[in-house]
Amino acid sequence: MNHVMKDFAFTTVAEIIVEWAGAARLGAILQPRFSARRVLLVTDAGLVKAGILPPVLHSLQDAGFQVTVYDRVQPDPHERLVREALQVAHDSHCDMVIGLGGGSSLDVAKLVAVLINSEQDLPELYGIGKVIGQRLPLVNIPTTAGTGSEVTNISILTTHDDSKMGIVSPQLYGDLVLLDAQLTLGLPPVHTAAAGIDAMVHAIEAYTGKHKKNPLSDALAREALRLISRHLVTACRDGNNREARENVLLGAMLAGQAFANSPVAAVHALAYPLGARHHIPHGLSNALMLIPVLQFNVSAAAPLYGELAAIIGAKVTGDVANDAQSFIAAMVKIVAATGAPNRLRDVDVPEKDLPLLAHDAMQQTRLLDNNPVTLTEGDALRLYQQAF
Repeated sequence: MNHVMKDFAFTTVAEIIVEWAGAARLGAILQPRFSARRVLLVTDAGLVKAGILPPVLHSLQDAGFQVTVYDRVQPDPHERLVREALQVAHDSHCDMVIGLGGGSSLDVAKLVAVLINSEQDLPELYGIGKVIGQRLPLVNIPTTAGTGSEVTNISILTTHDDSKMGIVSPQLYGDLVLLDAQLTLGLPPVHTAAAGIDAMVHAIEAYTGKHKKNPLSDALAREALRLISRHLVTACRDGNNREARENVLLGAMLAGQAFANSPVAAVHALAYPLGARHHIPHGLSNALMLIPVLQFNVSAAAPLYGELAAIIGAKVTGDVANDAQSFIAAMVKIVAATGAPNRLRDVDVPEKDLPLLAHDAMQQTRLLDNNPVTLTEGDALRLYQQAF
């Protein structure tokens, strides 16, 4: 029987550089590639406090760049932070944007690059393909190994009513990504765990997505899962292990490329309300909801779970149902070994809030539409109860 390949498209950033300690050479890397010289560097106060910025700034300045730093990004960034950063960029006459940090900093950087010369207001961008026009030159440098934001065309913001909204548009793909795993050495174990599990969720949901799953996203998702499943626990237990840090960071980037082209689904839909309502970090929210959603989706996704089982070191027999459960059991084991909290009660989510969370999750129609199994509000409530 012939299986005709269905049509698909695949898009990613123009250039990716993987270089240990590359951030300390950033000026030399960027100087021949870009004519712009007035840079807005978007980051957060934690990285400033950790001493990450001085070598980056010195490198840029030595190469002739004028740098203005915006360091007020917070997790689950609010719309007001984008507006604030945008004003700083305007005031400094910036003609280039660099995002340095976790997914929140990169998401804000992407939107500043898009909005600075735009006549659109921020709310007009929510949804898919709403951005009009071009952006400033954009460079993204992740300091966590999880979100994959450096290679996605997506920014997620918290709105005025504490909901999560996504902006998805090709203009959000950057010009250059620098993966410098040295920047991730200081990441504490709980953040390393949450970020790594987040990346594994990206890979799994890209691989099992209903609509845009394709051979390229599949290949990236498989390799992302292979790398992260083998190295995440080591990175959590020994944060200075260079091999583990490099492989988890590379895996997170590959997973980002996968889900940018084959979007995520119910795990993320259920995770977003936890971030918006209770300010639980995005990666940890995904970690908390992963296992219940894997079990919920098994009726449709079992063959695909079976394919992934061997990749993460689970025992496979060729029996689809058994191999799917073997995959889920292996994921439970990996999550537990990282030391990440695994119950909603462990992160102070009150049980009385679960119906509200379920209601909020149902607003994430862009994500739920991609889930392999249709999910109702009652299903969402039961999944939160299982996670509680």
